[in-house]
Amino acid sequence: MKNLILVFSLILTSIAVGQEAPTNMSLQEAIDYALENNRTAKNAALDIEAAIKQKWETTATGLPQLNAAVDYQNALKRNVFVFGDQVIQVGSKHTLTGTATLSQLLFDGSYLVGLQSAKVYLEISKNAKAKTDLEVRKAVINAYGNVLLAEESVAILERNISVLEKNLNDITKIFENGLEEEESVEQLKITLSSVKSNLNNTTRLKDLAYQMLNLTIGKPINDTTVLTEDLDALALQNIKLELLDTDNSIENNIDYKIAQNDKTSKELLVKLEKSKALPSLSAFINGGYTGNRESFNFTNTNEKWYGSSIFGVSLNVPIFSSGMRSAATQRAKINLEKADINLTETEQMLNLQIESAKSDYQFAIEDYQNKKENLTLAERIETKNQTKFFEGIGSSFELRQAQTQLYTAQQELLQTMLDVITKKAELETLLNTTN
Repeated sequence: MKNLILVFSLILTSIAVGQEAPTNMSLQEAIDYALENNRTAKNAALDIEAAIKQKWETTATGLPQLNAAVDYQNALKRNVFVFGDQVIQVGSKHTLTGTATLSQLLFDGSYLVGLQSAKVYLEISKNAKAKTDLEVRKAVINAYGNVLLAEESVAILERNISVLEKNLNDITKIFENGLEEEESVEQLKITLSSVKSNLNNTTRLKDLAYQMLNLTIGKPINDTTVLTEDLDALALQNIKLELLDTDNSIENNIDYKIAQNDKTSKELLVKLEKSKALPSLSAFINGGYTGNRESFNFTNTNEKWYGSSIFGVSLNVPIFSSGMRSAATQRAKINLEKADINLTETEQMLNLQIESAKSDYQFAIEDYQNKKENLTLAERIETKNQTKFFEGIGSSFELRQAQTQLYTAQQELLQTMLDVITKKAELETLLNTTN
């Protein structure tokens, strides 16, 4: 009996371990989690690490380089010299040579430009990571908001269905007693059927919204995620009118920084092409030992080894390239001019985008206030028409119109709440003021 209880306990424990506990997340917690776990953000972080390694790789090419080599030769058939009747073999049967060479680049214009380019490449990677983080943040806000929108829509539709079912039940009883027309029952059935259809569709969309959120923050799509924010409260938190008065600081925009990086890299390419016309200077020193044996006994300490050492300097001077270097330099200058034009275009476009984002954000706030008032009016109208209908002084058609107007006002208000949140995120992304 004790063994049976033990086995049963182990089974329950394994089931509990196998089930993943729900993860409660506020919007900020979801953003923080995504910046660590989103796959695109991870790759951008790895790009920075790769750029750091490449920077050192470029730097190391101008630092001392030490290489060693070991050569072994076996004279299968040796050369000979013939002097009269004498035949003399040349060389040894076995030869082993070990050398070590220390080389140092003394001057190379391409190397100096390469060092600058490595720094710019690292800066490009960092800006790319910053842009990725901004886009991930914006995507999380959109995905989180869509989940809240779906949750609120489902709750509202369920409440509407509950009210409609009660109304339908009441009017059916009145109709059965001969005090109401059948059309009134049919009108309510049409409305109820439509709302139920919307509920089914919204429920499916809610499941998809949760999966999209999980995908965006870097979790398995079928993991359980519980959101701790409320859509209305979150919308109110995101109404920041002072954001509309923020200066259009183009220099802080990440796309502008990337365009600047592109111009800088094109400037370095011009320098690189020009540097190819400069001489390069390098030096080396090597040392080695050679052993000559008639038998393979190089470990014998009694045999002799012969040492050698060489020091050298190499100067390479480009003289004539049939215009190839000049053409490459001119091409690099053309690309630099294009980068400068793109930078100006980016600046102008960003100014326009920021002004447009401010306008969209302001409209979202105003529309939210307007839709909130509209919902209050629609609720009053629907209540009046429902009272008039059951008192026999209003038609079923007028009631259905009021109900449809109410349901539209409910969904429009939810959408404006989401718009306030997402439009603010869009403006913050352009201004790079997410903190």
